[in-house]
Amino acid sequence: MKIAFVITPNMLTTSFSNAFELFYAANHAATASDSPLLEQTPKLVKVAATLEPIAQPSGLSLQADVSLVDDKFDFIYLPAMWRNPRPVVRKLPELVEWLRWQYEHGAIINSTGTGVWFTAQAGLLDNKPATTHWYFFDRFSKDFPTVQLKRQHFITTTSTIFCAGSINALTDLTLHHVHRIYGREVADHISHHFSHEVRQPFDQLSFSSERNTNHPDEQILQAQLWLQSNFSRQQISMHQLAEDLRMSQRNFGRRFKAATNMTPVEYLQERRLIAARELLQTSNLSIKEIAYRVGYLDVSYFSKLFRDLNTITPSEYRNTVRAKLYHSAQS
Repeated sequence: MKIAFVITPNMLTTSFSNAFELFYAANHAATASDSPLLEQTPKLVKVAATLEPIAQPSGLSLQADVSLVDDKFDFIYLPAMWRNPRPVVRKLPELVEWLRWQYEHGAIINSTGTGVWFTAQAGLLDNKPATTHWYFFDRFSKDFPTVQLKRQHFITTTSTIFCAGSINALTDLTLHHVHRIYGREVADHISHHFSHEVRQPFDQLSFSSERNTNHPDEQILQAQLWLQSNFSRQQISMHQLAEDLRMSQRNFGRRFKAATNMTPVEYLQERRLIAARELLQTSNLSIKEIAYRVGYLDVSYFSKLFRDLNTITPSEYRNTVRAKLYHSAQS
């Protein structure tokens, strides 16, 4: 797993260092614990449009490890910027294109404060919920009228896109990801060391367009989070997942069904088809490419499954939703 931390000019350095150091600490904590589901510690990579040091308004200077290249990342963090973000976004069209490419290849996108402008400029938030720094709410709504701005929420989530309105919200969001990747033991350890106050649960802080996962079975929630992060894998063994959670496959299936009203396979299919619908709406990838990106090698099976669950084929869905979006834009 690789996590990209983007460096831009005029950025708020704490929106970079906060998430970076949380993951750095989680990597160290994970090596000392018996954390299930974690095959190896994620690689933390600093990314920018240039490999030259980038001076920041605070006087700090940051330098990337790699430039913007077609190297797939699993997670991407976009920093907040000081004051008006428009000039920086206009100067970095290559970052916007890179972000779109990463999203189409399955990356989980996280942006903080005015950094949400990059995600919106890439078209990844059209007709989706988002939040940003409160001071820029009206300007954001004017620049991106199709985005569903949630002014009452510090965090928004939809499939693989997360927005945090502040540095404190970024901490809660990153701890949520730490929980997903490393498990509860590591997440609790990091939370206690980085934050003395009792933090609210992520589900209570965020606006989500996803199915509610607020149930009391912690192990099944961990399985759901793992499936959300890994649905694009071509081979997923529910037997291995149950074993990683130290359960028999029969007990795992029974508890998963009781908690979610779905079998693990049905849940995985749902996650994959949610991602497929988003790619059909927002990308020009072929049906075969989309099938592969969401975990299916057999495009015929993918198309049949999509039709069975959505009543129309992937091509029909793409034509229908794009026609609606075009009509909305013209009205």
